[in-house]
Amino acid sequence: MVDLLSLQKYFILSHLHEGDIACDFTMGNGHDTAFLSSTVGERGSVTAFDIQPMALESTARRLRESGCPENWRLICASHHRAKEFVNAPIKAGMFNLGYMPGSGNKALTTMRSTTLPAVENALSMLDRDSILLVAVYPGHPEGAAEGEELQKYFSTLSRYKLCIAKFQMCNSPTSPYFMIAETK
Repeated sequence: MVDLLSLQKYFILSHLHEGDIACDFTMGNGHDTAFLSSTVGERGSVTAFDIQPMALESTARRLRESGCPENWRLICASHHRAKEFVNAPIKAGMFNLGYMPGSGNKALTTMRSTTLPAVENALSMLDRDSILLVAVYPGHPEGAAEGEELQKYFSTLSRYKLCIAKFQMCNSPTSPYFMIAETK
């Protein structure tokens, strides 16, 4: 059976290396932040964003307990403001849309109104030979709408500048899926 998380890491690792710069645009509990931090190592850097103070606390704890190098910066701000905090091109960016697992608040989710501007900004931050990964959770109304809007937006972008793909289980339409945008 296809393991989407392993597949996501495969794509990220084809672009992200020791010493690179990365962003976790939706830190949540810090799983992606820890993966990025470990991958770029002591010479690299990771900036992660979330609007929930609880996410920053959970992520900081995970990073320390996982033995990640101190190459990370956690920002309590919406992902659409990332360009205010990151001034260098990034080699990898990750979005894990939806709500924060374990928060007890499934009503607080990423929203189309900030997700699309955040993805547009993230694409403009990408370096050469880099990747942006967006995980979508269509099992709730806002998640389904976010996914549809992102697919429409991605379909308008030049195939000569970006390679964009979608990975979804065909026989499970409400299961999570992800899209990647790779620079050429």
